[in-house]
Amino acid sequence: MSWRDKQILYTPVYGGFSNSNWRVRTVDDSRTYFVKLPGRGTEQFIDRRAASEASRRAFELGLGPRTYDYLSHRGVEIADFVEGRRPCTIRDFRNAHVRATAVSLYRTFNRSRCLSLTKTVFDMIEEHLDQLRRLGVRLPADFRALYEQYLLARSALEAAGLDLVPCYNDPAPANFLIADDGSILIVDYEYASNNDRCYDLAVWCGEMFFSAQTENEIIESYFGRVDPAIQARIFLYRMLGDLKWSAWAMIQNCMSPLDFDFFKFGALKQMRARAALQDPRWERALRSL
Repeated sequence: MSWRDKQILYTPVYGGFSNSNWRVRTVDDSRTYFVKLPGRGTEQFIDRRAASEASRRAFELGLGPRTYDYLSHRGVEIADFVEGRRPCTIRDFRNAHVRATAVSLYRTFNRSRCLSLTKTVFDMIEEHLDQLRRLGVRLPADFRALYEQYLLARSALEAAGLDLVPCYNDPAPANFLIADDGSILIVDYEYASNNDRCYDLAVWCGEMFFSAQTENEIIESYFGRVDPAIQARIFLYRMLGDLKWSAWAMIQNCMSPLDFDFFKFGALKQMRARAALQDPRWERALRSL
Protein backbone atom coordinates (compact mmCIF):
# COMPACT_ATOMS: atom_id res chain seq x y z
CA MET A 1 0.00 0.00 0.00
CA SER A 2 1.43 3.40 -0.97
CA TRP A 3 -0.12 6.77 -1.70
CA ARG A 4 3.05 8.33 -3.03
CA ASP A 5 2.42 10.33 -6.24
CA LYS A 6 -1.32 9.53 -6.12
CA GLN A 7 -4.14 12.03 -6.16
CA ILE A 8 -5.80 11.90 -2.75
CA LEU A 9 -9.28 13.04 -1.80
CA TYR A 10 -10.02 13.66 1.87
CA THR A 11 -12.61 15.11 4.24
CA PRO A 12 -12.46 15.58 8.03
CA VAL A 13 -14.22 13.24 10.44
CA TYR A 14 -15.35 15.15 13.49
CA GLY A 15 -15.88 13.97 17.05
CA GLY A 16 -12.48 12.69 18.21
CA PHE A 17 -11.16 13.64 21.68
CA SER A 18 -7.45 13.48 20.97
CA ASN A 19 -6.53 13.26 17.29
CA SER A 20 -7.26 14.66 13.85
CA ASN A 21 -9.35 12.17 11.86
CA TRP A 22 -9.91 11.99 8.11
CA ARG A 23 -11.83 10.01 5.51
CA VAL A 24 -9.44 9.37 2.62
CA ARG A 25 -9.43 7.73 -0.78
CA THR A 26 -7.33 7.91 -3.91
CA VAL A 27 -8.84 8.52 -7.33
CA ASP A 28 -7.73 5.10 -8.58
CA ASP A 29 -8.87 3.08 -5.53
CA SER A 30 -12.50 2.23 -4.80
CA ARG A 31 -11.79 1.66 -1.12
CA THR A 32 -12.13 4.37 1.50
CA TYR A 33 -9.82 4.67 4.49
CA PHE A 34 -10.00 6.15 7.96
CA VAL A 35 -6.80 8.06 8.77
CA LYS A 36 -5.91 9.18 12.28
CA LEU A 37 -3.19 11.81 12.72
CA PRO A 38 -1.75 11.90 16.25
CA GLY A 39 -2.93 14.87 18.29
CA ARG A 40 -0.57 17.19 20.12
CA GLY A 41 0.69 15.66 23.35
CA THR A 42 -0.94 12.26 22.78
CA GLU A 43 2.47 10.58 22.96
CA GLN A 44 2.16 11.10 26.73
CA PHE A 45 -0.76 8.66 26.87
CA ILE A 46 -0.47 6.44 23.83
CA ASP A 47 2.07 3.85 22.74
CA ARG A 48 1.39 3.82 18.99
CA ARG A 49 3.04 0.45 18.41
CA ALA A 50 0.94 -1.11 21.15
CA ALA A 51 -2.18 0.52 19.68
CA SER A 52 -1.34 -0.92 16.26
CA GLU A 53 -0.87 -4.38 17.74
CA ALA A 54 -4.24 -4.20 19.52
CA SER A 55 -5.98 -2.97 16.36
CA ARG A 56 -4.56 -5.88 14.37
CA ARG A 57 -5.67 -8.28 17.10
CA ALA A 58 -9.19 -6.86 16.98
CA PHE A 59 -9.34 -7.38 13.21
CA GLU A 60 -8.09 -10.98 13.57
CA LEU A 61 -10.87 -11.62 16.09
CA GLY A 62 -13.55 -10.02 13.92
CA LEU A 63 -14.07 -7.16 16.36
CA GLY A 64 -12.70 -4.23 14.35
CA PRO A 65 -11.77 -3.07 10.84
CA ARG A 66 -8.63 -4.00 8.93
CA THR A 67 -5.65 -1.76 9.64
CA TYR A 68 -2.58 -0.95 7.54
CA ASP A 69 1.08 -0.40 8.45
CA TYR A 70 1.62 2.33 5.84
CA LEU A 71 2.85 5.46 7.68
CA SER A 72 2.79 3.67 11.04
CA HIS A 73 6.42 4.77 11.53
CA ARG A 74 5.01 8.32 11.67
CA GLY A 75 2.42 7.34 14.26
CA VAL A 76 -0.37 7.59 11.68
CA GLU A 77 -3.13 4.99 11.97
CA ILE A 78 -4.90 3.83 8.80
CA ALA A 79 -7.86 1.47 8.68
CA ASP A 80 -10.67 0.61 6.34
CA PHE A 81 -13.44 3.17 6.67
CA VAL A 82 -16.42 1.38 8.22
CA GLU A 83 -19.46 1.84 5.99
CA GLY A 84 -23.08 1.15 6.86
CA ARG A 85 -22.69 1.68 10.60
CA ARG A 86 -23.20 4.57 12.97
CA PRO A 87 -21.60 5.41 16.32
CA CYS A 88 -23.53 4.19 19.34
CA THR A 89 -24.95 6.51 21.96
CA ILE A 90 -25.65 5.82 25.62
CA ARG A 91 -29.30 5.34 24.62
CA ASP A 92 -28.35 2.38 22.41
CA PHE A 93 -26.95 0.54 25.42
CA ARG A 94 -30.30 0.70 27.18
CA ASN A 95 -31.22 -2.12 24.81
CA ALA A 96 -30.46 -5.52 26.40
CA HIS A 97 -29.54 -7.07 23.03
CA VAL A 98 -27.00 -4.32 22.31
CA ARG A 99 -25.50 -4.77 25.79
CA ALA A 100 -25.26 -8.52 25.33
CA THR A 101 -23.55 -8.06 21.97
CA ALA A 102 -20.99 -5.69 23.51
CA VAL A 103 -20.34 -8.10 26.38
CA SER A 104 -19.61 -10.89 23.90
CA LEU A 105 -17.08 -8.64 22.12
CA TYR A 106 -15.40 -7.79 25.39
CA ARG A 107 -15.21 -11.47 26.31
CA THR A 108 -13.65 -12.34 22.96
CA PHE A 109 -10.97 -9.65 23.23
CA ASN A 110 -10.28 -10.41 26.90
CA ARG A 111 -9.84 -14.12 26.16
CA SER A 112 -7.24 -13.59 23.43
CA ARG A 113 -3.49 -13.99 24.02
CA CYS A 114 -1.78 -11.27 26.03
CA LEU A 115 -0.62 -8.09 24.34
CA SER A 116 2.96 -6.81 24.46
CA LEU A 117 1.98 -3.87 26.68
CA THR A 118 0.86 -4.35 30.29
CA LYS A 119 -0.55 -1.14 31.75
CA THR A 120 -3.00 -1.37 34.61
CA VAL A 121 -5.30 1.39 35.78
CA PHE A 122 -2.84 1.94 38.63
CA ASP A 123 -0.06 2.54 36.10
CA MET A 124 -2.33 4.95 34.21
CA ILE A 125 -3.26 6.95 37.31
CA GLU A 126 0.33 7.27 38.52
CA GLU A 127 1.47 8.24 35.01
CA HIS A 128 -1.16 10.97 34.80
CA LEU A 129 -0.38 12.32 38.27
CA ASP A 130 3.30 12.57 37.35
CA GLN A 131 2.33 14.41 34.16
CA LEU A 132 0.13 16.81 36.12
CA ARG A 133 2.98 17.57 38.52
CA ARG A 134 5.33 18.30 35.63
CA LEU A 135 2.73 20.59 34.05
CA GLY A 136 2.26 22.42 37.32
CA VAL A 137 -1.50 21.80 37.35
CA ARG A 138 -3.24 22.76 40.58
CA LEU A 139 -5.18 19.77 41.89
CA PRO A 140 -8.57 20.02 43.67
CA ALA A 141 -8.41 20.81 47.39
CA ASP A 142 -9.70 17.35 48.34
CA PHE A 143 -7.47 15.43 45.97
CA ARG A 144 -5.32 14.06 48.81
CA ALA A 145 -8.40 12.34 50.25
CA LEU A 146 -9.26 10.90 46.84
CA TYR A 147 -5.70 9.68 46.42
CA GLU A 148 -5.67 8.00 49.83
CA GLN A 149 -8.84 6.07 48.97
CA TYR A 150 -7.30 5.12 45.63
CA LEU A 151 -4.31 3.67 47.50
CA LEU A 152 -6.64 1.65 49.75
CA ALA A 153 -8.46 0.27 46.72
CA ARG A 154 -5.21 -0.50 44.94
CA SER A 155 -3.85 -2.34 47.96
CA ALA A 156 -7.03 -4.40 48.32
CA LEU A 157 -7.20 -5.28 44.62
CA GLU A 158 -3.53 -6.19 44.34
CA ALA A 159 -3.75 -8.32 47.48
CA ALA A 160 -6.71 -10.19 45.99
CA GLY A 161 -4.78 -10.68 42.72
CA LEU A 162 -5.14 -9.03 39.32
CA ASP A 163 -6.64 -10.97 36.41
CA LEU A 164 -4.49 -9.50 33.63
CA VAL A 165 -5.87 -9.97 30.12
CA PRO A 166 -6.04 -7.87 26.93
CA CYS A 167 -8.35 -4.96 27.76
CA TYR A 168 -9.88 -2.26 25.60
CA ASN A 169 -9.85 0.44 28.33
CA ASP A 170 -11.59 3.19 26.31
CA PRO A 171 -15.37 2.66 26.11
CA ALA A 172 -16.61 5.95 24.70
CA PRO A 173 -20.03 5.17 23.16
CA ALA A 174 -18.94 6.46 19.74
CA ASN A 175 -16.19 3.82 19.60
CA PHE A 176 -18.90 1.17 19.17
CA LEU A 177 -20.21 1.16 15.59
CA ILE A 178 -23.60 -0.48 15.20
CA ALA A 179 -25.34 -1.75 12.06
CA ASP A 180 -29.06 -2.09 11.37
CA ASP A 181 -28.86 -5.80 12.23
CA GLY A 182 -27.55 -4.98 15.71
CA SER A 183 -23.99 -6.18 15.08
CA ILE A 184 -21.19 -4.04 16.50
CA LEU A 185 -17.59 -3.29 15.60
CA ILE A 186 -15.25 -1.60 18.07
CA VAL A 187 -12.74 0.98 16.83
CA ASP A 188 -9.92 3.03 18.40
CA TYR A 189 -7.60 0.73 20.37
CA GLU A 190 -5.17 3.47 21.43
CA TYR A 191 -5.48 2.74 25.14
CA ALA A 192 -5.59 -1.07 24.91
CA SER A 193 -3.25 -3.00 27.19
CA ASN A 194 -3.12 -5.96 29.51
CA ASN A 195 -5.18 -4.90 32.52
CA ASP A 196 -7.61 -6.45 34.99
CA ARG A 197 -10.64 -7.73 33.06
CA CYS A 198 -12.99 -6.36 35.74
CA TYR A 199 -11.62 -2.87 35.07
CA ASP A 200 -12.54 -3.24 31.40
CA LEU A 201 -16.14 -4.07 32.31
CA ALA A 202 -16.30 -1.50 35.12
CA VAL A 203 -15.17 1.48 33.09
CA TRP A 204 -17.66 0.52 30.36
CA CYS A 205 -20.47 0.28 32.94
CA GLY A 206 -19.49 3.68 34.29
CA GLU A 207 -19.28 5.31 30.88
CA MET A 208 -22.79 4.07 30.03
CA PHE A 209 -24.25 5.11 33.42
CA PHE A 210 -25.55 1.59 34.04
CA SER A 211 -27.65 0.99 37.14
CA ALA A 212 -26.68 -1.63 39.73
CA GLN A 213 -29.34 -3.94 38.27
CA THR A 214 -27.96 -3.61 34.74
CA GLU A 215 -24.43 -4.05 36.06
CA ASN A 216 -25.44 -7.34 37.71
CA GLU A 217 -26.98 -8.45 34.42
CA ILE A 218 -23.67 -7.74 32.69
CA ILE A 219 -21.68 -9.58 35.36
CA GLU A 220 -23.92 -12.62 34.98
CA SER A 221 -23.72 -12.47 31.19
CA TYR A 222 -19.92 -12.26 31.24
CA PHE A 223 -19.04 -14.59 34.13
CA GLY A 224 -22.11 -16.84 34.26
CA ARG A 225 -22.89 -15.82 37.83
CA VAL A 226 -23.21 -12.78 40.08
CA ASP A 227 -20.46 -13.09 42.66
CA PRO A 228 -20.00 -10.61 45.56
CA ALA A 229 -16.23 -10.44 44.98
CA ILE A 230 -16.77 -9.55 41.31
CA GLN A 231 -19.38 -6.95 42.26
CA ALA A 232 -16.85 -5.45 44.67
CA ARG A 233 -14.15 -5.31 41.99
CA ILE A 234 -16.49 -3.65 39.52
CA PHE A 235 -17.56 -1.03 42.08
CA LEU A 236 -13.98 -0.15 43.05
CA TYR A 237 -12.82 -0.05 39.46
CA ARG A 238 -15.66 2.26 38.43
CA MET A 239 -14.32 4.84 40.91
CA LEU A 240 -10.72 4.29 39.79
CA GLY A 241 -11.78 4.67 36.17
CA ASP A 242 -13.38 8.01 36.97
CA LEU A 243 -10.23 9.10 38.80
CA LYS A 244 -8.04 8.08 35.86
CA TRP A 245 -10.14 9.87 33.25
CA SER A 246 -10.49 13.00 35.38
CA ALA A 247 -6.68 13.24 35.55
CA TRP A 248 -6.46 12.62 31.80
CA ALA A 249 -8.95 15.43 31.21
CA MET A 250 -6.95 17.87 33.35
CA ILE A 251 -3.90 17.19 31.20
CA GLN A 252 -5.86 17.55 27.98
CA ASN A 253 -7.35 20.81 29.24
CA CYS A 254 -3.81 22.20 29.37
CA MET A 255 -2.53 20.81 26.11
CA SER A 256 -5.19 19.91 23.56
CA PRO A 257 -6.07 22.36 20.75
CA LEU A 258 -9.35 20.51 20.08
CA ASP A 259 -12.67 22.27 20.62
CA PHE A 260 -13.88 20.11 23.49
CA ASP A 261 -14.74 21.00 27.10
CA PHE A 262 -12.18 18.84 28.89
CA PHE A 263 -12.74 20.79 32.12
CA LYS A 264 -16.41 19.78 32.26
CA PHE A 265 -15.60 16.20 31.31
CA GLY A 266 -13.01 15.94 34.09
CA ALA A 267 -15.25 17.65 36.64
CA LEU A 268 -18.01 15.10 35.99
CA LYS A 269 -15.59 12.22 36.47
CA GLN A 270 -14.30 13.71 39.73
CA MET A 271 -17.82 14.24 41.06
CA ARG A 272 -18.65 10.59 40.38
CA ALA A 273 -15.45 9.46 42.07
CA ARG A 274 -16.36 11.50 45.16
CA ALA A 275 -19.91 10.11 45.12
CA ALA A 276 -18.54 6.55 45.10
CA LEU A 277 -16.57 7.24 48.27
CA GLN A 278 -19.76 8.40 50.02
CA ASP A 279 -21.61 5.24 49.00
CA PRO A 280 -21.78 2.54 51.73
CA ARG A 281 -20.80 0.01 49.04
CA TRP A 282 -17.28 1.48 48.95
CA GLU A 283 -16.27 0.24 52.41
CA ARG A 284 -18.06 -3.07 51.81
CA ALA A 285 -16.24 -3.52 48.52
CA LEU A 286 -12.85 -2.97 50.14
CA ARG A 287 -13.63 -5.83 52.54
CA SER A 288 -15.27 -8.15 49.98
CA LEU A 289 -12.54 -8.94 47.46
